[in-house]
Amino acid sequence: MQPDTRYLERRGQIEHYFDRTAVQAWERLTSTAPVGRIRATVRAGRDRMRENLLSWLPHRMDGLRLLDAGCGTGALAQIAAERGAHVIAIDLSPTLVNLAQERHRLAGHAMMGRIDFRSGDMLDEALGEFDHVVGMDSLIHYDTPDIVQALARLSQRTRSSMLFTFAPRTPLTAVAHRLGRLFPRSDRSPSLEPQSESVLREALVARLGPQGWQEGRTERVVSGFYTSQAWEWKRG
Repeated sequence: MQPDTRYLERRGQIEHYFDRTAVQAWERLTSTAPVGRIRATVRAGRDRMRENLLSWLPHRMDGLRLLDAGCGTGALAQIAAERGAHVIAIDLSPTLVNLAQERHRLAGHAMMGRIDFRSGDMLDEALGEFDHVVGMDSLIHYDTPDIVQALARLSQRTRSSMLFTFAPRTPLTAVAHRLGRLFPRSDRSPSLEPQSESVLREALVARLGPQGWQEGRTERVVSGFYTSQAWEWKRG
């Protein structure tokens, strides 16, 4: 099944932004270097979200295969590998993937073979099957139909659970969405697509339910300018 035109267009915008426009800012945000007050809240929120998602995965993952969909600079992939998982860490941005590989190399861990870094589309069927899929803030720029379609495609190749985050529709995210459109197009990040939790749930139940998937845990993280909600879906 091929992605539709809308998904491909959005994917291209995201790839361009993270691979060219925002690389230096993203590298700094995901490091321990000092950042401004606003970015510090985003960093703290992302750290909390990563901890939440990792807590929903098995503590020991020996022999399990994990897809880190939208791996960024590889922080989640590295922890999963430390637990014994074989991780396919993929991101649209080759530059971020190269940075993730370099950080992993500098960490000096002995499990280098447990992380397979790739640049490309997380929906590529050539990546194979997985026990668990994690998509941390990798679907937040897509609309509801594309999120549902992406998860439906991933569900066909996932044995146990899919963990992902979405931008919940709140007054703050609505304002941020409007303000983001005021920036010059050349400087603008791909806008978030705030989701109605109830609408997204209904669509996922209709699409995934007949295949034996059911809703699991959910948790929202709010940290200054970072608002994201984690959701777990499991095979029944």
